[in-house]
Amino acid sequence: MSDFIHVSVAWPYANGDLHVGHLAGAYLPADIFARYHRLKGNRVLMVSGSDSHGTPITVEADRRGITARELFEYYHRRFLETQLAIGISYDLFTHTDTENHHRIAQDFFLRLYEAGHLYRQVQRQLYSETQGRFLPDRYVEGTCPRCGYTEARGDQCDNCGNLLEATELIDPRSKIDGSRPVVRETEHFFFNLPAFSDRLLAYLEEHAHHWRGNVVKFTRNYIQGGLKGRPVTRDIEWGVSVPLPDWSDKRLYVWFEAVMGYFTASVEWAKNIGQPEAWKDWWYNPQARIYNFIGKDNIPFHTVIWPAELLGVDRIYEQDESRHLNLPFDVPANEFMNIEGRQFSKSRNWAIWLPDILQRHDPDAIRYYVAATMPETRDSDFGWADYVRRNNDELVAAWGNLAHRVLSFAYRHWEGRVPEPGELRAIDQELLARVEEGFETVGGLLEAVKLRAALNEALGLARAVNGYLDRAPWFAVVKEDKAEAARTVYTALRAVDSIKTLLAPFLPFSSQLLHRMLGYQGELFGEQRIETFQEESRSHEALVYDASRATGRWEASELPPGQALQKPKPLFKKLEDSVVDEERARLGQSSG
Repeated sequence: MSDFIHVSVAWPYANGDLHVGHLAGAYLPADIFARYHRLKGNRVLMVSGSDSHGTPITVEADRRGITARELFEYYHRRFLETQLAIGISYDLFTHTDTENHHRIAQDFFLRLYEAGHLYRQVQRQLYSETQGRFLPDRYVEGTCPRCGYTEARGDQCDNCGNLLEATELIDPRSKIDGSRPVVRETEHFFFNLPAFSDRLLAYLEEHAHHWRGNVVKFTRNYIQGGLKGRPVTRDIEWGVSVPLPDWSDKRLYVWFEAVMGYFTASVEWAKNIGQPEAWKDWWYNPQARIYNFIGKDNIPFHTVIWPAELLGVDRIYEQDESRHLNLPFDVPANEFMNIEGRQFSKSRNWAIWLPDILQRHDPDAIRYYVAATMPETRDSDFGWADYVRRNNDELVAAWGNLAHRVLSFAYRHWEGRVPEPGELRAIDQELLARVEEGFETVGGLLEAVKLRAALNEALGLARAVNGYLDRAPWFAVVKEDKAEAARTVYTALRAVDSIKTLLAPFLPFSSQLLHRMLGYQGELFGEQRIETFQEESRSHEALVYDASRATGRWEASELPPGQALQKPKPLFKKLEDSVVDEERARLGQSSG
C-alpha cells in the first residue's frame, strides 16, 4: 500500500537569487527525499513557493526604487527557472501573493480570532521620526541582547538564532538612513502561544525519537524557556490584509502567514489538477506523514509556531469532528553551508549564486557535491578545491567511468545489445545480491533523512563493482572465451543499472541519460515545467510536476539479455585544476 508523504519546503524570500546555502539547507534534501518516495511508489505532494511579503521584500524594493510587487515577481520568475535547471521537482512551487493564499491566510486568522487564540495589545515599537512611520523589524539592526552580535535584525539574531523584538535591540538603528528610532505605541493582534505550551511539549515528546538531536534540543529549550505571545499584525502596506473592520492600515505578519503556505499550496495544487478535495489525503489522513525541510534558523517557526497555528485552527474546511489536521511528522532542519571557510554574506557578495554557477557547471555535479557535503548535523563548507577533487575522484572516476566503460565494452563486442550471460557464477551472484541489498540499506537511510550516508552507501556499491571487474577478467577473456566475458559484462551491466536507480534521487539528469543508454524507453521521473494559472483577477506562474510518464521503481535491475543499447557517452566532465582559482576569483565580485 502506498504511503502519503507531504514534503513541505522552506519558502525563499523573493528579494535575491538562490544560492548554494539555500540548496544545501532545504531544497536539495527535500528533492532527494521526494524523488526516493516517488520511486518507492508512494503518493508524494511536494510544495513550496516564493515568500512574496514582508520587510525583506520592501527593504530591497526601496533600495532599488521599485515596487515590492515588481521585485518579487522578478525574483519569483528567476526562482522558477533556477529550480527547473537544478532539478527540484515540486508538485507545485507557487507564491504567497496568490488570491488563494490571501483568502486562506485570512481564514486562518479569523478562525484563530473566533476561537479566542488572538488578543489585542498595545505594543511599543520603533518609530522613525525622519520618515514619519513605524519601522518594521527588518528595517532595524542593532546589538543582540542575548549574544552581543552587532548586526542582529529586529526580528531574529542570525548569530544565536533567538527570536527578538526590535525594541530589545541595544543601540538600534534604521537600515534606511542610519538614524536612531524612538519608541512609540501601536495596537496589534497577538497569538497566544503560551496557551499551547503543554500540547506542544506533548507533540515534541511524541516525535523526539526520530527528530534530529539539534531540533529536539532547540525546541524543548524554546518551549520550556517560556513562550510569549507574538504579534500577528504589523504596520506595513505590503502583505495580506487583516480581515477585520478598521484594520485596513495593517497587514498579517509574514512569519504568521508564510508558514501557512504549506497548506495553501496544497489546496491550490488540488484545485489546479481538478480534484479540489485531494489535499485532504495529506492533511487529514492520520496515516500521512508531513516533513518540513528547512534551515536551522527556521526551527522555532516549524516546531512551535506552525504546529500551534494548526492546533488552533484544526478542522478548517473539514466538518468531520473526528478528523484533525496533521502536524509535521518530522522537521529535518539542516545547519548552514559556508563558502571557502566563511559565512554567507549577501552584503559582501560572499556567495555562490545558483543562476551563475549553473552557467558553467552541470546540475548533477553541483547536486552531487552539495549532497556529499550536506550540513545535516553541523555546518559544512563549500570549497572549490574539494568540489573539483570530489567531482573527479568520486563522481567521474568511481561512478561515471564505471558506467561508461562497461556500456562501451558491451556496445562494441555484442553488437549494441545486452549480452546473454548463460548461468551466472558464484562471484556474479554475490555481487548482484550485495547491490540488491543496497535498496534496503540506502532506502532505510533515505527514509530517516540521512542523505549523506545514503549517498556514500550507494557510491560504495559502485566501488564494489569496480573491485569485481578487477577480479573477474573481461577485456582479455572476450577474445578467448566470449561466453565467459558475457557473464562478467552482463553482471556489471545489471549492477550499474541498479546503482543508477539508487543514485537517481541524487543525480536525476545523468541517471535518466544512463537509463536511456541501457536501452529503456521510459522516464525514471516525471516532467517538471513552468505553467501559468489564472485566478479571478490575475494570473501567476508556478512550477508543476507531471508524473504521468514516470516509470522508475525502487527495485533491483532485471536487465533483459538482448535489449538494445544506445551508443554510450560520458555522464560527467572531468574538471581542470584551474577551475579552483577561476571560481575563487568570482567570490565577492560577480553580482547575485
